[in-house]
Amino acid sequence: MCQKILSNLASVLEYNNYKSEDVFMSAPVFAIQTGTAEKKMTVSFKLLLSLYAIIPLCLLIQFVDTFFLQNYLKVNLPSSPTHFLLFQILFGTPHIIASTFLLVGSVEYLKYYRRNIIGLTLLLAIMFGVGSLFIPYKVFYIFVAAWTVYHVLKQQHGIVRGLCRLPTMAYYVLLSLSVVAGLCVYVGIFLKNSLEAEQAQYIQQLSGLLCACLVLITFYYQKFVKTTFGKFFLWSNVLLVVVSFYFYVQQYYFLAILVPRLVHDATAYVVYVTHDFNKHHIQPQNILYRWAGKLKINIFLVLPVTSFALAFVLQAYGDLIVSSLTEIFFGIEIRKVITVGLLGYLALMHYYTEAITWKVGSPYRRYIGFSE
Repeated sequence: MCQKILSNLASVLEYNNYKSEDVFMSAPVFAIQTGTAEKKMTVSFKLLLSLYAIIPLCLLIQFVDTFFLQNYLKVNLPSSPTHFLLFQILFGTPHIIASTFLLVGSVEYLKYYRRNIIGLTLLLAIMFGVGSLFIPYKVFYIFVAAWTVYHVLKQQHGIVRGLCRLPTMAYYVLLSLSVVAGLCVYVGIFLKNSLEAEQAQYIQQLSGLLCACLVLITFYYQKFVKTTFGKFFLWSNVLLVVVSFYFYVQQYYFLAILVPRLVHDATAYVVYVTHDFNKHHIQPQNILYRWAGKLKINIFLVLPVTSFALAFVLQAYGDLIVSSLTEIFFGIEIRKVITVGLLGYLALMHYYTEAITWKVGSPYRRYIGFSE
């Protein structure tokens, strides 16, 4: 039964292939804050905006491939960058692990959120343990896809809302259009082989209509943004969805997934490292940072080195080690216990906890601030 549950979960999470996606604060509003006695360092909005440079870069790659490489990349690249082990080690898994370290590396945080952690763990156990035995595969798939897209885009929209001071209505309208359009793109890409021609065409047309509405609504709502910099950030955020749709229509599925994935993961990572610097640079508050202090390791390197090293070990060797042990001791080879079971659980837990841990009043917020 354990193998069947993991197999079902693997199918549901196959477009993330980890672990799942995608990537931090499904977030609330982030106000611009300046450094205080507690906040020695802030996250630069200019740095976060620079991450959107992946958009013109991917457009350039597509142009070169179309006109000079005879669509070589289009034909040979997989549907998702998560098919590459190196990509998972560099982007997806480390930010999931880093997020987990933030939570479990503090007794204060664990006590504060213990009910949330226990509750979601039981819910996921019931859903994927019992529910996977009779709930249709596509229901699971669309549920996880919707949660993934919502998580990824709400993070970015939350940051833009804080910077641009968008009214509540504008924020929710832009977020809703982005999420539904993004979900259509994801479903169109990852379920393309199981869709009828008419269904595929309908999904593509619907996602195009939603993207058009998103662009028109953004033209209207940009009047609330008072600075040129803020408007650049607002439109860059909109382009995450619009450009993904464009690559989807052009059948550059790899690029369609890469653009929002990279921006989301990298943005989250910048925030995590900033948080840990502010929390631990004066007085290390967990064993990891105390060891790093004794070894004279720069505080900026602790979270990246730990999460990237652990991501490599788990992704490259985790399943092999566990399946070998279960075969030796129990005579049963259970596959994907780590990459789907453990990392899948951490990813879904990440989706949930990031939606609550960065809200105003959260203990996390004492150690993070944003600045232009």
